Amino acid sequence: MSKPDGSPPLSKPGLALRVDELRAALRPIPVNLLAERTGSSYHALGPGRGEFRLSLFDSPLVVSFPEWIVCQANGDVFPLHIQALIVYYFYTADGAPRVGEWISFAELPDGRIYDQAFQGYSGNEIVKAFGLDVEGFKRACERAGGRPENLGGAAYSFQALPRLPLLVNFWCGDEDFPSTCKILFDRSLGHYLPTDVAAILGGMLARKITGQKR
Repeated sequence: MSKPDGSPPLSKPGLALRVDELRAALRPIPVNLLAERTGSSYHALGPGRGEFRLSLFDSPLVVSFPEWIVCQANGDVFPLHIQALIVYYFYTADGAPRVGEWISFAELPDGRIYDQAFQGYSGNEIVKAFGLDVEGFKRACERAGGRPENLGGAAYSFQALPRLPLLVNFWCGDEDFPSTCKILFDRSLGHYLPTDVAAILGGMLARKITGQKR
């Protein structure tokens, strides 16, 4: 499972080996099928080579084929945990439609076991940053690219990956009761990522929001 900072659970050598295994498993799959399943676009650059293009929290990225190296739009290579996140997304995605039902991390497969740790580096970090300042939370979410949702509390949805939305819901407390915040997932998430890799996305979103605090 992910560490308290949201980084991958495996050692770097172990994670690198797993990523290489996934890259090898992806190479025989038709690129047009992978693009359809993931909501990405594929651009051929020559015989047997090309690149997938998609966005991670509205930041464009490029995945080279057949190497399966994940880069920023300017060509800079992403760190290993982002490589793992994107390769797992392509490997797991089956094109299932969004369900439209938000569920907690605890409701994901095996999520209950690790929910306390996930909450510690996701929702609790947002509460630490904003406390009772719900308006500050709203401004930060809007600057981070969130879309307001009418779900009770202060709720914002984010498009993490083309077929993977996330939602953050902040309930402002008062002098007697502390604020609470949870990051939620569409029920279709299991069609796109394993639970432990989904935890990386949740940690990324929490940092994205708290990084906008002014």
